[in-house]
Amino acid sequence: MRNILKSVVVLMALLVCISVAVAADPVVGTWQLNVSKSTFTAGPAVKSQTRTYSRSGDAITVVLKSVGVDGKETTTRTTYLFDGKYHPVTGNPDYDGLTAKRVDADTAEFVLRKDGKTVGTTDRVVSKDGKTLTAKSKLTAADGQKTENVLVFDKQ
Repeated sequence: MRNILKSVVVLMALLVCISVAVAADPVVGTWQLNVSKSTFTAGPAVKSQTRTYSRSGDAITVVLKSVGVDGKETTTRTTYLFDGKYHPVTGNPDYDGLTAKRVDADTAEFVLRKDGKTVGTTDRVVSKDGKTLTAKSKLTAADGQKTENVLVFDKQ
């Protein structure tokens, strides 16, 4: 009986450590675009955007819900690993996949691809206090327009 109790205590401690490690990724959570702090190449590309990041094991899933300046709503989704491999993206006309690289605990780099060709990059940084996410993107859109945007998000 004593060994069983000791095993249960060790298992519970291990589960707590694992849940803390998973929650420790600073990007996990919901982020709301702060349009006034963001900059866009040719004026605001979106009126609003909410990014929701979740983690399952080593995989991160992000869902971007955007409202364009024209009022059109879009939802972009992907699940990726920091493994340098191609991961599909749905819901975005400008790119259909990405590769991801973790630079450090707060920073990640992404290469955006369309039909196997590189069309852009995004550098994502979470502030040290965990309250701000900044995504700097360079992209050649499907219509050929080149953009450079700095999107600033507030943690919700």
